[in-house]
Amino acid sequence: MVHTSYVPGTYFVILFEFFIVSVFILIMSKFAGHILIVDDNASVLNSLELFLKYQFERISTLRNPNLIPGILGKEFPDIILLDMNFSAGINTGNEGFFWLNNILKADPDAVVVMITAYGDIELAIRAIKEGATDFVLKPWDNNKLLATLQSALKLRGSKKQVRYLKLKEKQLKEDIGRGFSGIIGDSPVMTELLKTIHKVARTDASVLLTGENGTGKELIAREIHRLSNRSKNDFISVDLGALPDTLIESELFGHVKGAFTDAREDRIGRFEVANGGTLFLDEIGNLNYTLQPKLLTAIEQRKITPLGSNRQHDVNIRIISATNKDMNSLLKQKLFREDLFYRINTIQIEIPPLRCRGNDILLLAEHYLVEFAARYDRKGIRLSNKTAEKLKSYAWPGNVRELRHTIEKAVILTDSTNLVPEDFSFEPDDMHLDFVLPAMNLEELEKKAISLSLIHHNWNIAEAARELGIGRQTLYRKIEKYKI
Repeated sequence: MVHTSYVPGTYFVILFEFFIVSVFILIMSKFAGHILIVDDNASVLNSLELFLKYQFERISTLRNPNLIPGILGKEFPDIILLDMNFSAGINTGNEGFFWLNNILKADPDAVVVMITAYGDIELAIRAIKEGATDFVLKPWDNNKLLATLQSALKLRGSKKQVRYLKLKEKQLKEDIGRGFSGIIGDSPVMTELLKTIHKVARTDASVLLTGENGTGKELIAREIHRLSNRSKNDFISVDLGALPDTLIESELFGHVKGAFTDAREDRIGRFEVANGGTLFLDEIGNLNYTLQPKLLTAIEQRKITPLGSNRQHDVNIRIISATNKDMNSLLKQKLFREDLFYRINTIQIEIPPLRCRGNDILLLAEHYLVEFAARYDRKGIRLSNKTAEKLKSYAWPGNVRELRHTIEKAVILTDSTNLVPEDFSFEPDDMHLDFVLPAMNLEELEKKAISLSLIHHNWNIAEAARELGIGRQTLYRKIEKYKI
């Protein structure tokens, strides 16, 4: 077995070689990337740092390998140039293998190049088998070392790209199979709405969609994306109203492993997943005031920083937002920032409620009837004329969402192929208390008001309680009392 040894004085030769090739270095373009060099020999660290500082964006050095976990806990260098022996008189390489394994546990995609003065073929083969990217002998040849590190940097870039694509695929799967259909309707208000959508779609202007719950704001957002120049890229949605405040920042911007207690792996945020495409921020009026500056910064700078990381990522996205809240009221109450409002509100589009769409009610009802008849094997089922009139006369406080659920329920429960008025439990104009019979007593009126408010707010307890002027606990008690 042949061992390669070195004399400390050879590092002065290496330094001299560095100056010989300095002209070559100066004319070469500087590579991006962060390289961490771990070696207990100060001369080695100085020589490598002098040589490589012209080749890499950032150089970090460590003499004590015990500090490696602290570095990896904060950031992940693109390349780690790792010595194999740190204790005097020991040249087995086992220390290097120990730290190699620890590095790969912290970052499975780490690119580690081992370096040692006591190397042979067997040691090199073992290093590669245990996960090292390459193996370099001391004293090194500058050109060969540079070529090795350039290849390692390209490998790191490829690994990061593969990881990014896997994380992105994972997030995209959440949107697959949600069954969004095209826009249905030819009423005058919808015709005007579609004209506006076509005008807005081919710009990159931020759009704010407003309107009642259940009017189909996400469907409109998807249509804007479909007609836009970004249509070949992804449409990504996030419901800000459904997320606890503690998770919103991670959901939007992502996090790195270890950023907080439950961060067991890297997670890519919705901003990055939507890169090149459209990001739909649903229920933006519910966003906590303290989180709004971070969203504003991301939108303005088109840069995001994952939780636990200090590295910014550029993003190129279009923002479409939606809310059922009165934004002017939120602005007056200082519950929503004006600067953020102006950023998301270049174009504002009001989505009309279903009760204002006339014959669209029947077009949608027939569409859902076909959908659920096929799903539940109820072929031939249809609406009677009287049923159609009843559907048209109802105010639909829950809008399109309520209509869809109502048709599905009727298809499931009916024993006939002909849906009759009795298959639908609501009363025409049920939304308006003006039509309640005078014979109703106070409790019946209260029950009616609570029921209508819950339907109107799609069973959002907080919103219904606010509208009724009572506390949430009081509302819960009354729901239980009236068995709503």
